[in-house]
Amino acid sequence: MGAHVIMWPVLESLVIFILCAYGLTQLLCFSKILDRIRPKHYFFSCPMCIGFWVGVFLWGVNGQTELFIFDGVNPVTGFLLGCLSSGTSYILNVIICDDGIQIGKGERHD
Repeated sequence: MGAHVIMWPVLESLVIFILCAYGLTQLLCFSKILDRIRPKHYFFSCPMCIGFWVGVFLWGVNGQTELFIFDGVNPVTGFLLGCLSSGTSYILNVIICDDGIQIGKGERHD
């Protein structure tokens, strides 16, 4: 019972971080409102690439919010959260697109 009480805030913080990272990555990569100022380079339409830097950014600003709390000093934490953000943003982008959830449809949506 005690271990579940200790782990819940960490898991909750991790889920909120992942959802924030996915949302910000989607905005930066695909939103119509940013089309005019988004550079045309492939990097800026790659959710895995942008997702990494979004994760590092969120780690850097986590002291300014109470949504998630991670070590704000250790750069290894920033790197690992960037990797987490990159991977989950890519996976969620592959699974969820404008047509809905893509599991089992056998089509490729880039």
